[in-house]
Amino acid sequence: MKPLKSKVSITLDSDMIAQLKELAENDDRSFSQFINMILKEYLNQKNKEA
Repeated sequence: MKPLKSKVSITLDSDMIAQLKELAENDDRSFSQFINMILKEYLNQKNKEA
């Protein structure tokens, strides 16, 4: 079963968007999938530190 997902709207710096899109493309992921992945990694790391 796929995890439930919700749409959100955020504002990011244009240069950050460009970098993220390039990294996502290089990783063969969509922009959304890539952001989701890096946020999960960040949260997992923070939980290990806590």
